[in-house]
Amino acid sequence: MTDSASKRQQEIIASAGKLLMEKGIKGLTTKNLAQEMGFSESALYRHFANKEDIIVLLLNHLAISMKARLEAIVQSEATASGKLTAVFNSQFQFFAQNPHFVVAILSEGLFDESEKINQAIMQLVNYKTQLIAGLFEEGKQQKEFNAELATPDMVHITVGCFRMMMLKWKFSGFQIDLIQQGNTIMATNFNLMKA
Repeated sequence: MTDSASKRQQEIIASAGKLLMEKGIKGLTTKNLAQEMGFSESALYRHFANKEDIIVLLLNHLAISMKARLEAIVQSEATASGKLTAVFNSQFQFFAQNPHFVVAILSEGLFDESEKINQAIMQLVNYKTQLIAGLFEEGKQQKEFNAELATPDMVHITVGCFRMMMLKWKFSGFQIDLIQQGNTIMATNFNLMKA
């Protein structure tokens, strides 16, 4: 997957992110977005057919960024636990700089928007869960993690821990130190699963 968005589409995505932060998913309308961009709704439709396409491109942009960052970590020479720590640190760093992506993913009702949006979200979820599962399997082979724990359970607990941290950050109005608290909770999570 490559980022084929035009410069104007990238600007629209950035404005959509700003609207998500200020008004939530319900406030992300083509009318509000055109106003934010300073042009007419008809001009917006030259770049996107509808709100759904804007959200899907935003999610695809997130997927491209995530894959580029995380694949480099997975290919590193670090231990499996070191890679897992680096993966989540990378995620916390990225979201701290781009909180609108958290708003998009955790927004109430986003899953109800459309099948196309659901598919974009599920691609993100599937990619990340497969990557984490692979690292836990690698860690079991390296005898870093408890081999008696089922890998799908380890992934479920870890992703749940990450999601809870992101919700806590969102509900704090993005005021807590996501990077420090996020890395601390993930370190605790991984320590509980060590061999």
